[in-house]
Amino acid sequence: MKTLTVSLSPQQVGRLNAAVASGSYASNSEVVRDALRLWEQRQELQKIEMLGLKRAYEEGMASGEGRRIDAPTLLAELKAEAKASD
Repeated sequence: MKTLTVSLSPQQVGRLNAAVASGSYASNSEVVRDALRLWEQRQELQKIEMLGLKRAYEEGMASGEGRRIDAPTLLAELKAEAKASD
């Protein structure tokens, strides 16, 4: 493994030390590795969400020309759809 120097705030150092002292982690390195795993998972989820948003955008663009609609008309149409699906 490669050794790396990282600067932490006093609050972060305190939390790291507390996690080790409580027995939740065996070492400071274990805490940092766990934090990096969580960060990697978050990055992966963000990538998946972005792909979903891009797909939805493309589907919307492919669905045809949009139209202007005011709030009362939209509400009436939504109520009519809800009533029709009952």
